[in-house]
Amino acid sequence: MQSEVVCVTQKNEILDTCLMAGRIMIESGSEMYRVEDTMQRIAHNAGASASSIFSTPTGLFMALPAQDTVQIQPITTRTINLEKVDRVNALSRQFAEHKVTLHQLHQRLEMLDHDVPFFPLWLQIIAAAVVSCTLMIIYGGVWADFIPSAVVGAIGYVVFYFIRERLAVSFLSEFMAAFTIGLLSWALVHWHLGQSLDMIIIGAVMPLVPGVAITNAVRDMLAGHLLSGLARGMEALFSVSAIGIGIALIFRFFS
Repeated sequence: MQSEVVCVTQKNEILDTCLMAGRIMIESGSEMYRVEDTMQRIAHNAGASASSIFSTPTGLFMALPAQDTVQIQPITTRTINLEKVDRVNALSRQFAEHKVTLHQLHQRLEMLDHDVPFFPLWLQIIAAAVVSCTLMIIYGGVWADFIPSAVVGAIGYVVFYFIRERLAVSFLSEFMAAFTIGLLSWALVHWHLGQSLDMIIIGAVMPLVPGVAITNAVRDMLAGHLLSGLARGMEALFSVSAIGIGIALIFRFFS
């Protein structure tokens, strides 16, 4: 009787650990084939002879057929944090090399889940400003718009960040950030502090473009994960549409 209880506890720990690793990776923007590969490796190294995994951007299903055990893990948030994806992969490799036990792996994944490694806000704002002004020049802008593009891009990212953190409404942060970028760009050009409205806007919206999401959608589809690829592609399309609508309103009412 006691051995059966130990066996059930171990099976639950294997499933809990695998699903936690998969959930963290999906929430952080990892590709689905990488998620499933990591979960299967953890299960195999934990002693599970076989495992079945079905992954989507909104939920994970994992079964251990030999033990008739199945668990479901919902996915409620999705963002881009490749640092967390890398740390999950590093922990998985440590477990494969027997440097940590299954229980230690589970504990470290819990710590990683709660202790979010991310760049400080001031550095993200500076990065957004640098991306905005440099890409504006690369796309054919003039040096007179270098500073305006950096300022507008930084302010647009601040709007995007705080709306995303405070409000749980999908795509509203992209729309409001794009509208702010368009309005500020129009004001700078109107006050002769900038020359090209188009180029300032093009540079400033670049930090908002979901490039990683689009890339992952294509990679998922090429890897055969058609459902995940289509879902992520639609999410990226809605983000791009929100940005486009925000800018279009400025051209409709102010230009």
